[in-house]
Amino acid sequence: MNIHEYQAKELLRLYHVATPFGRVAQDAEDARMITKEFGGTSVVKAQIHAGGRGKGGGVKLASNPDMAAEHFKSIFGMKLVTKQTGPEGRKVRTVFICRTENIARELYLSFLVDRESSRITILASTEGGVEIEEVAQKTPEKIFRVVVDPALGLTAFQARQVAFALGLEGDEFKLGVIFLQNLYKLFVEKDCSLVEINPLVVTKQGFVTALDAKMAFDDNALFRHHDILALRDLHEEAEEEVEASKYNLNFIKLDGQIGCMVNGAGLAMATMDIIKYHGGSPANFLDVGGGATEDSVRNAFRIILQDPAVKAVLVNIFGGIMRCDVVATGIVKAAKVIGIQVPVVVRLEGTNFEEGKQILADSGLNLTVATDLKDAAEKVVASIKG
Repeated sequence: MNIHEYQAKELLRLYHVATPFGRVAQDAEDARMITKEFGGTSVVKAQIHAGGRGKGGGVKLASNPDMAAEHFKSIFGMKLVTKQTGPEGRKVRTVFICRTENIARELYLSFLVDRESSRITILASTEGGVEIEEVAQKTPEKIFRVVVDPALGLTAFQARQVAFALGLEGDEFKLGVIFLQNLYKLFVEKDCSLVEINPLVVTKQGFVTALDAKMAFDDNALFRHHDILALRDLHEEAEEEVEASKYNLNFIKLDGQIGCMVNGAGLAMATMDIIKYHGGSPANFLDVGGGATEDSVRNAFRIILQDPAVKAVLVNIFGGIMRCDVVATGIVKAAKVIGIQVPVVVRLEGTNFEEGKQILADSGLNLTVATDLKDAAEKVVASIKG
């Protein structure tokens, strides 16, 4: 789960991580008054779950309160398009007014869970304000990496290593070490999957502060962080994904034509891969989980078919905990209730798969039963091309 910048900065302050103060403005007049309180200048920032806001016109410097009010009017309600939003963009529903800083240097810092090492990893670079992917491509030697041992946590030595790599000296260095240690504490205690500070700035007064902040959290840990869950903005998530979460379905919308309903994340990835291999394109990732019921299968079908781009559906179930006959019954009921108008290819294997296939055969519906995953992928792709 992602949160907005202004929410991330509130968390940073709770953990004594330095960041400029700011407030959400309710309207243009509020933006004017906040800027006046900040001494007459401010940064007016659109709040969406995507990077590149400045390049898209979503971050503007106000040199006086009236300008802040005008910037609010131009940003609030706009469709902000960045590299991360895609051409459809995101509607700006929240505007954050932030204090200005006298910036001397811009740096880059992030904490993330590295899947290769299965450990928290720190990335640091003197190339702040630039997209880290661009730095990695053009000047990878400028990215410093530290892997944290979970048994030891971030040691003082590692924090000093990162501070040195960022070019911090004197009091800046001391502040940087404290910044890193407090940020690591936040990352672990709140079960973050990513904290990105870009830019991390050194001010002309010698302070080290997070000028911007991006945070993501492990969805599987949110049950113990009700305070974080309360920060969820459903407007920033695809409608289908929000609806799927109501039925404990793991759903991610993609841009293909073949809807996928699978049990197990690994099997779902393999299913999407083989669809691509045979010349098709998946329209979604949908994992119904190991304990899916007839009701969840029916809702999975309904959510998949809400996408007008879907021209066929591939159901790939390996029955372990889940019984194939339960899935088959759910498919038949969904087909009768929803009235499925696109080809459906079903591959069942595992617990009660013979019973499941018989239920499909006796349904009288136009459902194609595949013998294996390769056969299923070939048939669902052929159904679209035909």
